[in-house]
Amino acid sequence: MAASVHLVKLCVGIDKISALKERQALPHARTSDGFPRHVTRMWPKREADLLDGGSIYWVMNGLLMARQALVRLEEVRREDGILRCGMVLSPEIVPVEPQRKRPFQGWRYLKPEDAPADLTGPAEEDDEDLPPSLLAALADIGVRRG
Repeated sequence: MAASVHLVKLCVGIDKISALKERQALPHARTSDGFPRHVTRMWPKREADLLDGGSIYWVMNGLLMARQALVRLEEVRREDGILRCGMVLSPEIVPVEPQRKRPFQGWRYLKPEDAPADLTGPAEEDDEDLPPSLLAALADIGVRRG
């Protein structure tokens, strides 16, 4: 029986949720049926666990800031002929309670009980104006929104 699990992934070159939305709106970042897709070199060994309600949690500027539900995994062959994993994502990007994350390569698995809570308040547009260092400081002292 599969037990749901999530992934944590660095959002390289992206510093806020609106920029992630813009990148995922580009034609090369979408599947033929219109879903956003993130292509990565390795195929997750815990595929069944991920597809049992899992999400990708995005790290921006050293903070875990948002998540997207995983819809499916698909094979992607790029121009170099190498087979890669296309992580097909829900179009909805959900802001989460900011949480510090150190830099790492690839992805890390995240247990559901360790995942930050979704933000339910009027969230991301207001947060777009706050510097990452302030968001991190607020997270460190336990200031919660939502």
